[in-house]
Amino acid sequence: MAIRINDIAPDFTVDSTAGTLTLHDWIGDSYAILFSHPKDFTPVCTTEFGAVAQLVPEFAKRNTKVMGVSVDNVEEHKKWKRDIEAFSGAPADFPIIDDTSLKVSKLYDMLPADAYLPDGRTPAHSATVRTVFIIGPDKKVRLTMSYPMSVGRNFAEILRALDAVQVTDGAPIATPANWMPGQDVIVALTLNDDQAKEKFGEIDTKLPYLRFAKTPT
Repeated sequence: MAIRINDIAPDFTVDSTAGTLTLHDWIGDSYAILFSHPKDFTPVCTTEFGAVAQLVPEFAKRNTKVMGVSVDNVEEHKKWKRDIEAFSGAPADFPIIDDTSLKVSKLYDMLPADAYLPDGRTPAHSATVRTVFIIGPDKKVRLTMSYPMSVGRNFAEILRALDAVQVTDGAPIATPANWMPGQDVIVALTLNDDQAKEKFGEIDTKLPYLRFAKTPT
């Protein structure tokens, strides 16, 4: 089943480095980022988990929880965390779930239903387990990004995208290309000029269908 924007994120209960977790209960009233990896003790993934470890305080400021998915068991995750923390210089204070069953990878359409882990497997056997999901407090998927194994994820962009998701969530606005927090936003076409001015104050009309306003506080 393909996971699309605004779908309810499929729920699951799994073992993790933080004990048994059920996704929807764990999210609670927060936003969540689910980011997946094909195998522990791999070079690119270690740098990525390290980047997340360093950003945990930034995610916390944004009422956002982070969960790592890796196709290995919890005992391996706990050993790998030592490498992650040594490399990043930051505690890996987020759960990493056991997906040796491929339950989550298949549920989130990262692997086909008939996928399995052969003896002596390599990361290539689960190479497509490389997707980021941003999930809202209503448990709906807000954003997805997929990366090949050879391309390390840009977590500054993931953080920027999270900011954009949160500032536009439930508001009649959108963010333009390359938007950064604090920059002007685009007024939705559902508002006419008078309604836009009443809601946002002065608007900057570039084109009849492209109007900017200050980011709401």
